[in-house]
Amino acid sequence: MALVRTCLSKILSHRTRNPFLSYLSPPPLTLSLPRIHSFTLSASLSTSHTTRFKPICLYHSQGKCTKMDDLIHLEKFNHDSSRELQVNISELNKIRSQNLDFFLILDLEGKVEILEFPVLMISAKTLQVEGIFHRFVRPSNMSEQRINEYIEGKYGKFGVDRVWHDTAIPFKEVIEEFEAWLMQQKLWIGGELNRAAFVTCGNWDLKTKVPQQCEVSRIKLPPYFMEWINLKDVYLNFYNRRATGMVTMMKELQIPLVGRHHLGIDDTKNIARVLQHMLVDGALIQITARRNPRSPRDVNFLFKNRI
Repeated sequence: MALVRTCLSKILSHRTRNPFLSYLSPPPLTLSLPRIHSFTLSASLSTSHTTRFKPICLYHSQGKCTKMDDLIHLEKFNHDSSRELQVNISELNKIRSQNLDFFLILDLEGKVEILEFPVLMISAKTLQVEGIFHRFVRPSNMSEQRINEYIEGKYGKFGVDRVWHDTAIPFKEVIEEFEAWLMQQKLWIGGELNRAAFVTCGNWDLKTKVPQQCEVSRIKLPPYFMEWINLKDVYLNFYNRRATGMVTMMKELQIPLVGRHHLGIDDTKNIARVLQHMLVDGALIQITARRNPRSPRDVNFLFKNRI
């Protein structure tokens, strides 16, 4: 016991003379806007995470973050969506050759009108995040009172209603910005998508909601919305089991749900995890639905077995 007291006394005395011994300052940080498509593949599939989950900065995803030099803000929020979708490089040799170069994962939010339009661009070869487009959408056919009630009910529970009000723009402007983004990514020059296709969890987003919103916003249905991949149909035909939605697929594949379910940008990342898992398992991701170019309301479903 005397020996213990002597040792403790020496330790305390040493710490008193060196009060910062246990709290060495880290090296200076060099801050820069992270590049979405540049990240190191982790040692495990994206379903495993070695870092603490941080919600994405929704101002950053709208291109309006002004706190990139604020260390507290950077510690609290994620500014690099690719960090949550890292894949083991050794798994890439299991991927089948695909008919497409890029998958555009889309998950709309909003029942009355579209409130959120998030798209995640994934490489079919490397599974890397090559780009992200995310906009909150302001309804064009609702009163301000109804919009406030709508947003509070939808996003208030996530605590992101303020950022929605600060950044939301009309759907027509969203489409204009999205088309500029598609051209910047060299995926579209005015007709069909170039070696890319939308991936959705169900047919509702592109079969029903986008055409409805185009009518409300009084714009023509863009030509790049003529076909898409319903991941639930591909899942059914590849694994020979029926999944009613994203959460079911994630549970069956033992992929943990990350983020806030029904926040569109988080759901696109969770759908991306399912897609990554299926690609590593050897799935061929094919178009499942295509509109009749002469009558866009008519949709031809290409899989015999489908949800």
